[in-house]
Amino acid sequence: MTADYHMHTPLCRHAEGNPSAYADRALELGLPEIGFSDHSPMPSLFDDWRMLIEELPQYFVMVEEARASHPTLPIRLGLECDFLPGHEPWLEKLAGLAEWDYLIGSVHYIAPDWDVDNPKWLGSGRWAQHTVEEIWLQYTKACVEGIRSGLFDFWSHPDLVKKFGHRPPGDLSRYYEPVIQALVDTKGAFEINTAGLRNPSAEIYPAPGFLKMAATAGLSLVISSDAHQPGIVGHEFPAAIRLARECGFTHTLRFEKRQRRLVHLPEL
Repeated sequence: MTADYHMHTPLCRHAEGNPSAYADRALELGLPEIGFSDHSPMPSLFDDWRMLIEELPQYFVMVEEARASHPTLPIRLGLECDFLPGHEPWLEKLAGLAEWDYLIGSVHYIAPDWDVDNPKWLGSGRWAQHTVEEIWLQYTKACVEGIRSGLFDFWSHPDLVKKFGHRPPGDLSRYYEPVIQALVDTKGAFEINTAGLRNPSAEIYPAPGFLKMAATAGLSLVISSDAHQPGIVGHEFPAAIRLARECGFTHTLRFEKRQRRLVHLPEL
C-alpha cells in the first residue's frame, strides 16, 4: 500500500470520526503513513464545509492525539486549501501558522458563490445557465491559476468538475493539457483521488486520459482516498495503484515538513 494524505476531520462539518479512528483503519490496511488535510479556514465565512480559523488549535490537538496513540504510524499535518483568486496573501499567512508537512491545492468554486461540486446547486438552474464546455473551461482556468501560484505541494482532484457526470463531448485532452503544463512548469505534483469512484462520475480523479498525459510529461503523484469517515481510508488503493502503473507511473511521493521524496509504487 501507499500513503494516504487526503483525509478530513469533523471540524469541516461534513466528516465523521476522530483522527485516531482514521489511524486505526490505516494500520489495519497496512498503510505506511497517513496525513490529515482538512478544508482550510478562510478569512470570512461564506460556506458551511470548512474549519474556522479559531478551530485550528483544536485541529492541531486532534492530530497530536492520533500521533500519540499510534507511535508506529507516521501521521502528517496538512490542509486542503481552496484556491480563490485574490486570496493568495491569506494562503501565504496560513502557510506560516504551523509546521505543515504539505498543503494541498484544490478548486471547488468556479464563481464566488458557486462551489461546483456541491449537490445543492444541481436543481438550482446554474448548470442549465451554462454549457458543460463553459463550466469545464472555467474550472480548468481556475486550476491552472492555482497551480501557477506555487503555493501548494500537490494538486487535488484535477477534474472534480465531472463529479455529477457532466462531461463535454469529444476528446477531453484540451482541458487536461493546460493543467498538466502548469504542473510541469512549476515542478508540481498531483493526486489520484479515489473519491470519484464513490460519486456519480464513477471514475477516479483524474481520468485515465489525464494520467497517461501526466506520466508522459514526467509528473509525480500521490494516491488519496479523500476520506470523510474512517472506513474510507485507503479506499480502492489497489485499483488506483494498478491504474497508475498501467498509465506509466512507477513512483509516488512522501512528504515531511514540505519536503518531498520519491518512493516506488507498491507491486500488486
